[in-house]
Amino acid sequence: TMFERVLTRNFGLPRSETIDVYIANGGYQALPKVLREYTPKQVIEIVTASGLRGRGGAGFPAGRKWSFMPSAPDIEKYVCVNTDEGEPGTFKDRELVEKDPHQIIEGVIIASYAVGAHRAFVYIRGEFFLGVKRWIKAIDDAYGKGFLGQNILGSGFSLDLSVHRGAGAYICGEETALIESLEGKRGQPRKKPPYPASVGLWGKPTLVHNVETLASVPHIINRGAEWYASIGTPKSTGPKIFCISGHVRNRGVFELPLGVTLREIIDEHAGGTAFDKKLKAVIPGGASTPMLTPEQVDIAMDFESLEAAGTMLGTGAIIVMYEDTCMVDVARRLMRFFAHESCGHCTPCRTGTQRLLDILERVEHGAGEPGDVERLGEIAQGMRGLTFCPLGDAAANPILSGLKLFRDEYEYHVQHKRCAVAA
Repeated sequence: TMFERVLTRNFGLPRSETIDVYIANGGYQALPKVLREYTPKQVIEIVTASGLRGRGGAGFPAGRKWSFMPSAPDIEKYVCVNTDEGEPGTFKDRELVEKDPHQIIEGVIIASYAVGAHRAFVYIRGEFFLGVKRWIKAIDDAYGKGFLGQNILGSGFSLDLSVHRGAGAYICGEETALIESLEGKRGQPRKKPPYPASVGLWGKPTLVHNVETLASVPHIINRGAEWYASIGTPKSTGPKIFCISGHVRNRGVFELPLGVTLREIIDEHAGGTAFDKKLKAVIPGGASTPMLTPEQVDIAMDFESLEAAGTMLGTGAIIVMYEDTCMVDVARRLMRFFAHESCGHCTPCRTGTQRLLDILERVEHGAGEPGDVERLGEIAQGMRGLTFCPLGDAAANPILSGLKLFRDEYEYHVQHKRCAVAA
């Protein structure tokens, strides 16, 4: 089915990242409209009515998040743009920043106006070299045209925006760890509550949003909350950028309405599984989301349907695996990532991920021992829900879902000292 692209509409235009191309294609029209016609409270009402939910993984309603920020004008407040895209299989924010950064900037300015912040920060993943350059240039050009700085477009509203580079830590994508890192401290999550909306950056109320979420804001202003809410499902509104990788013919990003089936994404947009091999498993929302089986591919890709199936939409990162995939090796690779990225703050995650990795390495290399499969399940179960932040759950998920769906492969590895698939 043909779907009108919204967030990716400028992708493919020559020099799509420049301010001139953005303006020529309807950019920076939402901003003056907001500053002229709406009070901050009205902007929050519009975003709430649109049903926009956070695109960084948690799917929290954006308008509600904005309304948690204190409305008193004399309080210093901050907005942070989360460009720390570290979830394996996810590469949508990177595309947005490299190909159309100004729609994010316009979203940042509107969000800052709505919550009364006069200072905003971009936190970008250290590995995104081109993204950093794109951000710096785009911000510079936005200042040059009077969209940033003092007294924006004569409205009396002022905002400063700058870029801060991370140093390559997955945990810094978690909003409180991002704030700690921005403050110059070690990137470790804070205890919640208090949430950043009340106590955030330097103890001040802070709104942290994912790139894709903010990029949606100008479109909601331009075309209305009803238009946005009419796309997708009643509980998961709007378009979503899905990232597809793994064993498919066309890997890449596809912008589609929320609620599209996983089958349509894989077969129509990604061209089906590579080499026409049988599908074996799909990770629907990034490395930290439990796997789905081929029997489940008719599922609607939205927050509520995936939650009902015991997994998550997450960042919309779909990783497809065909029949020749060794599921023990998949678990080992993912665990190597999580063990490496654990911040070390709490024992279940710091020690648990390492123990799981040790056992998986052993099993995968033909040195598995009787009881290893049970041990994997026990350790993962002992981490779930007991860690300081959700990284522990994220690390336990591939194991628990892998054991549930492919336990026989684990048993085979231990008994025969080799892989069932490669046999």
